[in-house]
Amino acid sequence: MYTRLNHAQPYALGLFRVVVGLLFACHGAASLFGYFAKDTVPAGAWPGWYAAVIQLVTGTLVLLGLGTRVAALLASGSMAYAYFNVHQGDGLFPIENNGEPAAMFCWAFLLIVFTGPGALALDQLFGAGGSGGMSGEERRDQQTAVAA
Repeated sequence: MYTRLNHAQPYALGLFRVVVGLLFACHGAASLFGYFAKDTVPAGAWPGWYAAVIQLVTGTLVLLGLGTRVAALLASGSMAYAYFNVHQGDGLFPIENNGEPAAMFCWAFLLIVFTGPGALALDQLFGAGGSGGMSGEERRDQQTAVAA
């Protein structure tokens, strides 16, 4: 059973990356363009408009798997900033300060920074799939050696 799960891991990570990137990009698009019945943020307004641009751009990059680790790091940092500067003043815990989305996005993107883009990412087309330039066979050999 673990062999099958380990074999599917890159695809599960890729799906996780796509879903998190899509949700983040939608959040930015809603703030910038008023999608999903959300009011738009005035252009240039600090920090809302800049946060929305970061959300749209980094979310799209993570969704596509292009520059994934750098984009995920920027997205994670922006959500950490949002949590500590926007939500933390209203209470210590995310449940009391409405900071759950910021906290969850922050940790989800940080996970992507460390795990890489997974399968089906554009990074793989350019040899920057977070593998240090290793081929798929070399990555499997390394994973097998680590698991043993």
